[in-house]
Amino acid sequence: MMDIGSKKLKWMVLAIIVMLLHAQTFAQDLHFSQFFNSPLSTNPANTGFIPAADYRLGAHYRDQWTSIPVPYKTISIFGDFQFMRDRFRSGWMGLGGMILQDVAGTGNLKSTKAYASVAYHQMLGSTGLLSAGFNLGYAGKQISAEKLTFDNQWNGRFFDGATPSGEILQSNSIGYFDLQAGLNYAYFPSDHVYLHAGFSMHHLNKPQETFFASTPNYDNTITPRSIFFADAVVKLNNRVILSPSIYYSQQAKASAFVGGLQMNYNVVGAGDQQLIGAMFFRPGDAYIPMIGYQWKSFKFMFSYDVSNSPIKYFNNSRGASEMYMQYDGIYSTMYGGGRQSMCPTFTTGF
Repeated sequence: MMDIGSKKLKWMVLAIIVMLLHAQTFAQDLHFSQFFNSPLSTNPANTGFIPAADYRLGAHYRDQWTSIPVPYKTISIFGDFQFMRDRFRSGWMGLGGMILQDVAGTGNLKSTKAYASVAYHQMLGSTGLLSAGFNLGYAGKQISAEKLTFDNQWNGRFFDGATPSGEILQSNSIGYFDLQAGLNYAYFPSDHVYLHAGFSMHHLNKPQETFFASTPNYDNTITPRSIFFADAVVKLNNRVILSPSIYYSQQAKASAFVGGLQMNYNVVGAGDQQLIGAMFFRPGDAYIPMIGYQWKSFKFMFSYDVSNSPIKYFNNSRGASEMYMQYDGIYSTMYGGGRQSMCPTFTTGF
């Protein structure tokens, strides 16, 4: 019969396999459950597309899998703004930038990425908007090799650090340039309905990523990643706005889907204070309840990934917590501070 120690080892191995399979979807890229609050990383064509403001600043923090031995911590800050609104007929430019950092695993694998993005937005008549943009950035990765363990260090009972691993890293840090591009289309037939969809391609330059001098029979090229998203804003009345949205990403043979519904409830005045509630899901992976509050130009949101994949048996369904803050600003003197699109808001009544 299998003893208790063997059973624990079996379940531990199974947990590691499940986590690795789950992580394959985003093996190369940082991600957030609140994808709609990370516009520049979702699609560079979102740069400067700010329906109810002229510029915005945002910050993200995600803490994932803290209850198991391979936690992930991800932070992001970004900012973008509209400019040259007086140079183009019914169009404008957007300029922005973002910095992302992720720390994962017992080897403290740290990924730091910095991007600058630019986009152009052109009105199509009075009800449509077409946007195109790209970003260029630099990605750097570091690892603490002394904290890693390898198969030939296992002596049958534990990992023997004195045993040579046979793994030789050329460097503990690497870096490469990265390129993304995307297109968006927005349609707003009235002050009460808004539709928006976009498609982007990431890693267009196919950078290579490896810590080794050479890896025979292995391709170190980062596979291009495609992202599609669609969302809508529907104003039901002067109290309630609903926002359904979906997100789909594919990279090599891995894919991910996120979908759900957000509701903004007008608490005070003409939308100066709003209570935000949402429920999203990743099929076969997690349910993602969200709550937030809009106070004038500031927005705060918190979400929690409740795992429903087999990993729930090892993390007690505690997937990830995520916090987000955003500030939207209006130019006081430039361009008269007018809005650039007809996204429904509480400031407009029926």
